[in-house]
Amino acid sequence: MSDILYERFLPAGPAVRIRRTSEEGRTPVIAVLEVDRRAGTPREKEGGYPPALMRCESDSEEEARLTLEPHAKDDRMLAQLMREKGLR
Repeated sequence: MSDILYERFLPAGPAVRIRRTSEEGRTPVIAVLEVDRRAGTPREKEGGYPPALMRCESDSEEEARLTLEPHAKDDRMLAQLMREKGLR
């Protein structure tokens, strides 16, 4: 199973992801919301993860996805979170 619980691409190219960071099968499930600006570029193959914009702990992967997904789908919220984290 993939660590990626949700993914979409912004028109300019970055990927918005909800990624499980805890080990598969462990509870609580820890997941993060991240924007990977390297998506689709040669730098993406270098590996690593972008800084987390949000983090949650839940009883299941589905619950973690449902908690973070509204933020992942809202471009305005993503821009605000990135600004708060100094990523813009």
